[in-house]
Amino acid sequence: MNKILIWSITAALAGFLFGFDTVVISGADKKLQLLWGSSDAFHGAIVMAMALWGTVVGAIFGGFPTNKWGRKNTLILIGILYTISAIGSGLANDPWTFAIFRFIGGLGVGASTIAAPAYISEIAPAKDRGRLVALYQFNIVFGILIAFLSNYLLSGIGENDWRWMMGIEAFPALIYTIFMFSVPKSPRWLISKLRFDEAKKVLEIINPNEDIEKLMIEIKEENTRDLPGENIFMKKYRFPLTLAFLMALFNQLSGINAFLYYAPRIFEEAGLGENTALLSSIGIGFTNLVFTLLGVFLIDKLGRKQLMYIGSIGYIISLSLVAMAFFLGWTGMAVPIFLFLFIAAHAIGQGAVIWVFISEIFPNHLRATGQSFGSTTHWLLAAIIPALIPTLFSTIGAGVVFLFFAIMMVFQLIFVIFMMPETKGVPLEKLSKILIKKNVSTS
Repeated sequence: MNKILIWSITAALAGFLFGFDTVVISGADKKLQLLWGSSDAFHGAIVMAMALWGTVVGAIFGGFPTNKWGRKNTLILIGILYTISAIGSGLANDPWTFAIFRFIGGLGVGASTIAAPAYISEIAPAKDRGRLVALYQFNIVFGILIAFLSNYLLSGIGENDWRWMMGIEAFPALIYTIFMFSVPKSPRWLISKLRFDEAKKVLEIINPNEDIEKLMIEIKEENTRDLPGENIFMKKYRFPLTLAFLMALFNQLSGINAFLYYAPRIFEEAGLGENTALLSSIGIGFTNLVFTLLGVFLIDKLGRKQLMYIGSIGYIISLSLVAMAFFLGWTGMAVPIFLFLFIAAHAIGQGAVIWVFISEIFPNHLRATGQSFGSTTHWLLAAIIPALIPTLFSTIGAGVVFLFFAIMMVFQLIFVIFMMPETKGVPLEKLSKILIKKNVSTS
C-alpha cells in the first residue's frame, strides 16, 4: 500500500500545480494592467482569461495523449508544460507573450483533470480508490492556498515582484516532472496496448492478495469491448455519459467558480469594506482545505452518494441564506459566514467527489475520452458562468443570482436521489458492466 500511496501522491501533485497555476495570477492582476496600460476588456479577455481557454482546449484534447501515449507519459508532458509556462510568464515583456505562456499552462491544467484521476483510479485497489483519487482534489485546494501565501510573501519585494510570483511555479513543476519518472505505467493502459508482462508486474504490487491471472482475464475481457469505431457517444454508454455530464453541469451551477473569482466583489456587494479581501482569500482557502481533507477521509467510508447528499443539502441551505441576505439587506458578517458554509458544502460534496466519480464510470478503453467529455463540460461552464457574473449582479442583482444557484442545487439533490449510482468499493471492470446493463434496462 505504501508504494501505491506514493505513486498516487506523485500523480496527484499535478493537482497542486493546477491549483497554484489557476490562482497565482490574482497577485499580478492589477500590476500587469498598470504596467501594460491594457483596457479592461483586453486585460480580462486576453491577459487574465487566456489560461482558462487553454484549460478548455486541454480538456477537449487531453484524452488523445492519455490514451495514445499513456497516463504516465501524459502526466510528464503536463509537468513540462507547467514549467515552460511558469518561466515564460515570469520573463514576458508584453501582454501577448504573457498570454501565450499562460495558455500553455492552461493546456496542462485541462489535461491533468483527465490524466491524473485516470491514472490513480487504475492503480488503486477498489477499497481505497475514492480517497486516493480524491488526493488530486485535495492537492488542487492545497495549491490554491499556497499560491495565495506565495503571492503575499513575494508582494513588495521589488517593482518586478509579479515576475517572481509567476515564475516561482517552475520549481514545484520541475520537481513534479522528475518525480513522475519514478512511477510505473497504468496496468490497465498497458493491457489495452497488449503489454501483458509489464502490466502483470504492476498488478502484483497493487493487488498482492488477489489472483493476478484472473484479474488480468477480467481486464482483458473488459477491453475486448474495444471494438473498432467504439466511442462514448454510442447508445450503450449513454448512462455513464449522462452521469458525467450532469455531475460536471451541477458542479458549476452551484456557482463555485463564480464565487471564487469574485469573492471580494460579493463581500463588497453585501456592504463590507475592502479590507475583507484578505479574509475572503485566506479564509476561503483554509475552509476549502479543511473540508476537502474531511471529504477525502470519508469518501471510502460513507461513499460518493452520501457525500453528495451532505453537499447538496449544505448548498441549498447556504445559497438560500446568501440570497435572503441580499434580498433582506442583512449586513456585517452574515454573508461571509453563509459563504464559508457554502465552501464547506462544496469541498465535502462536489469538490471531493467529481473527479473520483467521473474517473470510475467509464470502461477502461474509453476512460480518458469519457473524462475528457466530463472535464470539457466542467471547464466550458467554468469559463462562461464567471464571465456573466458582473453583468448579472448589475442587472438582476446578487440575490436573484444566488437564488438561481440554490434552485439548481435542488435539482442536483433530485439527481443524487434518483439517478446517481454508488461506486464505492466496486472494481472498475464490474462497475463498467453494471452501468452498461443499467443503460440497457432503462433504454
